[in-house]
Amino acid sequence: MKAIVMNGIGGTDVMDHVDRPEPVAAPGHVVVEIAAAGVNFMDIGVRQGMAWTETANPKVLGVEGAGRILALGEGVRDFAIGDRVAWVYAPGSYAERLSIPADGLVAIPDGVDDRTAAAVMMQGLTASHFATDFYPVQPGDTALVHAAAGGLGLLLTQIVRMRGGRVIGRVSSEAKVAAAREAGAEYVVVDAKGEFADAVLALTGGEGVNVVYDGSGPATFQGSLAALRRSGTFCWYGPVLGGPGPLDIMSLPKSIKLGYAVFSDHIHTPALFRAHAQQLFRWIGEGALKVKIGNVYPLADAAAAHAAMERRETTGKLLLVPGMS
Repeated sequence: MKAIVMNGIGGTDVMDHVDRPEPVAAPGHVVVEIAAAGVNFMDIGVRQGMAWTETANPKVLGVEGAGRILALGEGVRDFAIGDRVAWVYAPGSYAERLSIPADGLVAIPDGVDDRTAAAVMMQGLTASHFATDFYPVQPGDTALVHAAAGGLGLLLTQIVRMRGGRVIGRVSSEAKVAAAREAGAEYVVVDAKGEFADAVLALTGGEGVNVVYDGSGPATFQGSLAALRRSGTFCWYGPVLGGPGPLDIMSLPKSIKLGYAVFSDHIHTPALFRAHAQQLFRWIGEGALKVKIGNVYPLADAAAAHAAMERRETTGKLLLVPGMS
């Protein structure tokens, strides 16, 4: 079978489309024919040596996807051959087939297609964590959503709106404004340099926002602090772009609450994973949550997908599709 491996730490040139051995369904696992794999900043971080360093190269990239079960390992009872399933964390998902623990799978309902299911897993569960758990948005709250036209930002904006909140979206270019507005952002600030705080304060009558969702790296940290109201909440996420450096907790302004949000804390058991994933599928089926797939690449073109994401020229979710030419 074909897969995308990284042969070392570095740029997209370390990625290669190669033949790999066919997977076998170990006890408690299933073999899945992958219909679509999600592309995430996490994958770029792995390629750059920020994670999975204990696993020798070459190793297959990717963690998220959807597909159909081909084989069942011993002891698997919850699924049958032919079932459509999705997953959020199964290392090696940039491939045609993969053996995945059955506990890490959720059934895809008939009303949701494979590509949509693959596209909503990591970013949808992350957005759910941010807006319903880390900071449960209340009616009347105002949220600042960074990278509001990205896959995560679009989903997060919609969930904030579903909970009765208002969204000020920040995007890096005029070309991304329409996507953020379509998702429900009431205002959109165009800024590529981290100079957005004054605009956000003006839009909130000088008070600031209740919550900031910021995965844009050190360049936006101080602006996000300034954009918060008294006792506001700062949701920091996304390790690939790095952290803000050492912090003196006594220097934090306005009695704000600051935390590092990790979506796996939202789904730390199979039951929670399935419950939250099924909620996402219900929202999609009801038309309350729309998943924007920004671009679809053949599996062999994974390096091009990484390059586009790193250049910040994408909107919505990027997918890799095995067998696509």
